[in-house]
Amino acid sequence: MKGILITNLGSTNSPSVEDVTAYLDEFLMDKYAMDLPYWLRSLVVRKIILKSRPPKTAANYKRIWWKEGSPLIVLSNRVGQKLDQLSDMPVAVAMRYGEPSFYEGLKALADQHVEEVLLFPLYPQYTMSTFKTAVEKAKEIRDQHFPNLRLKVLPPFYEEPNYIEVLSTSITEALQGKTYDHLLFSYHGIPKRHERKTNFKRKGQKISYRDQCLTTTALTAQKMGLKEGQYSTSFQSRLGIDPWIKPFTDETLTALPQKGVKKLAVVAPAFVADCIETIDEIDREGREDFLKAGGEDFIYVPCLNDRQDWVNCLKNWADQL
Repeated sequence: MKGILITNLGSTNSPSVEDVTAYLDEFLMDKYAMDLPYWLRSLVVRKIILKSRPPKTAANYKRIWWKEGSPLIVLSNRVGQKLDQLSDMPVAVAMRYGEPSFYEGLKALADQHVEEVLLFPLYPQYTMSTFKTAVEKAKEIRDQHFPNLRLKVLPPFYEEPNYIEVLSTSITEALQGKTYDHLLFSYHGIPKRHERKTNFKRKGQKISYRDQCLTTTALTAQKMGLKEGQYSTSFQSRLGIDPWIKPFTDETLTALPQKGVKKLAVVAPAFVADCIETIDEIDREGREDFLKAGGEDFIYVPCLNDRQDWVNCLKNWADQL
């Protein structure tokens, strides 16, 4: 018997400083998220970052918090519930950091006599700090607690036709009846050294995270009928002083008005569910940056969230896996 486990990055349990501190500690101490030697990682995270960052992050979470909880968790649960209703397979939800945990997700499926788990890391593109850490954590928990469970992993889907179809449709619908000069595809950024360490391959060829993102952008723009110059790609959420992949979203947002872009639409295709990086960083901070730089209108395109066509897409992948 097969079951589906959908997983995403995770979220703090509440917007309190205490819970945010615990969440950031788990997240940043992951060797795949911050790939420094343990002693140095511990020093940077626990003696520097966690001494100053939690209050600001907690304030950001408070701004986006829904009555039902963290948007990412709420939306992931909605997707899980819809997929469970649509599929003959049992469905559970797990987060790489925070709750529900991989143990809870795998146990929920094991308790339903599932023998093979279809693991769906909901990251379109592959990075060690998203896709790889989720798969490795799932294997670790499986080996420790559920050794008889088999795992089968959905590969990154950054160029899958069904995903591109749903993404382009969601953007087109969000922009229907609206005018804009330019569409910016803003992806989560990673340090350049993560790209050097990544050995993700598609059809025998190594493909960098940046190239995966550019492929998603190009295929989506083509599907939407956009022409060269009507869209571009950037990368957000950099942290620390290490070199990160460019161009940066914040710098792009302040530069576009000077290039004649007054009405901007922004989509964040590295995320399938709206979260702090999209709601607060893009739709609040990014909007402010663009308007202060001379922009006149800023349109944020929501993530796929719990769209029915997205759930249908996941169901089809599960049937084929």
